Amino acid sequence: MNDTIITVAVVLLLVGIFGMVLLFENRSQKQMFLMRLRRNWGTIPEREYTYEELDRISHYARRKGAGSFMIDDTTWNDLDMDQVFMMLNQTVSGCGEDYLYYLLRKPLFDQEALSRRDKLVEYFRSHREQREAVQMILREIGRPANMSVSDYIFALKDVEQRSPFGYILQMIAVFAGIACAVTIPVFGIFLLLGVIAWNVVTHVRAMEKVEPYLRCFVCLLQLAVAGEKLGRLKLDALQDYAQPLVKSAKAMDKIRRKSKVVVQKNGVGEGLEGLILTYINLVFLLDLIQFYSMVRLFGGMEKDADTLMENIGILDSAIAIASYREYLAYYCLPEFVPGNQASMEVKDLYHPLIAEPVANSISVSEGVLITGSNASGKSTFLKNVAINAIFAQTIYTCTAQSYRANMMKVLTSMALRDNLQGGESYYIVEIKSLKRILEESRKKEPMLCIVDEVLRGTNTIERIAASSRILRFLDCPWVISFAATHDIELSYILEGIYKNYHFEEKILENDVVFDYLLRGGRATSRNAIALLEMIGYDREIVEEARNAAAVFEKSGVWERIRTGREEIQKGQGEGAC
Repeated sequence: MNDTIITVAVVLLLVGIFGMVLLFENRSQKQMFLMRLRRNWGTIPEREYTYEELDRISHYARRKGAGSFMIDDTTWNDLDMDQVFMMLNQTVSGCGEDYLYYLLRKPLFDQEALSRRDKLVEYFRSHREQREAVQMILREIGRPANMSVSDYIFALKDVEQRSPFGYILQMIAVFAGIACAVTIPVFGIFLLLGVIAWNVVTHVRAMEKVEPYLRCFVCLLQLAVAGEKLGRLKLDALQDYAQPLVKSAKAMDKIRRKSKVVVQKNGVGEGLEGLILTYINLVFLLDLIQFYSMVRLFGGMEKDADTLMENIGILDSAIAIASYREYLAYYCLPEFVPGNQASMEVKDLYHPLIAEPVANSISVSEGVLITGSNASGKSTFLKNVAINAIFAQTIYTCTAQSYRANMMKVLTSMALRDNLQGGESYYIVEIKSLKRILEESRKKEPMLCIVDEVLRGTNTIERIAASSRILRFLDCPWVISFAATHDIELSYILEGIYKNYHFEEKILENDVVFDYLLRGGRATSRNAIALLEMIGYDREIVEEARNAAAVFEKSGVWERIRTGREEIQKGQGEGAC
């Protein structure tokens, strides 16, 4: 008797110690997570991404945003928006990063909706305790390793709908075998073993198809649990989001009850209880019966799943935007101009991806043509304008002292390259890119278009002729077009239609200095040839190039160049070959 009591006491003590260790470890992990949240607040994330990760994150946006205007792939890539997303992504859940990506690709054209977004962002920015309480709940969702949260949820829509009736009959057959084993032992035992073997084989084969979807249900139930917990916080500022979460989480109750017997390797059920349940499922097929019942139930709960993903994503992404605002040196809330007459006025606008940016200001209601040498700042300024136009209608935060413009669609044609797989030259890719901008402009809705080096993929004469007409076509009251070019001729051809601005540089001894400041008027400096001299090109090449440019500027005609052999025969041009 004493030995039994001692044994029981030892077991209870060990269980108690094990429980205390788990409790301590859980608290320790939560504390570490909280410390990391506070350390990362108002900073740029250091996380690295693979191409596959970014592709998975984009799936939610591509599904949810289809059918209305989104930032297209060309514009997204031109503006390095993957880098912008990574800079902003302080979310803690898969739903959060999916929604943040979607938010950046889906500009809003509704002031009221943007104001609601700003209100939520500001609440989280100024209420640390409540913000951290929300993040601690969102942490439990996590980020799935191989698929995005939306992929898991949308995968459930692809599960084959089938009746569990056949599995129910096999479960009944087990009970019949047990009854036979009791009443007719010899025959009954063989019958029971045969039925069990049949069920085990059925279970193994069926689980090959079913098991990939079990993780989908685990992910769905994690969202439901998180939604329920967020509702329990009872934060007045979050009621518009918490109430739909609680309602949708409640709708998942039937699925949650049925999920208790569904076991997978990474464990809905774990430990001894999970092991016992695994063997029960092998024999009685309870998990398969319940799985197809869950699939049937989910068919009527797809909207609830979407609600959970969307509202959790809204909360998590709002916290990320709040953190980004804390990081910025300065920012402003955009002011939107009503009507279709496009205009833009910005003060001290700076590029969010540059560590030490130079701010520029501009006020325009017509097209803008920007000239200047390579590396002077043209492309960076164009991207800066476009990114902030997107920021204004997505995160409602502009990296400027002030930003005033229409709500506009944003399309660009900048960082293009040959489409080798499609067998298309650079020029074909370029004219297709420009065509989509021209077609969008016909809709007579406010639009910002950015073009860097119009038609650079063709010869000078046709480039100037065609690009001047394309830019003329974009001279519409509802369009603001920014174009950068090296063709100074365009600044004369389009004078009175496009307003001229330029960037310039100074050559000091053996160095070239850029100040990256936007100036009015066309570029007047001619430094490309001087740069050849600066880095050590042969003096004869430099002088001949300079003389040829001077002759052309005076006469408008290029002189024929004698061959190197002709120069040598005349005893000139020692540097010629």
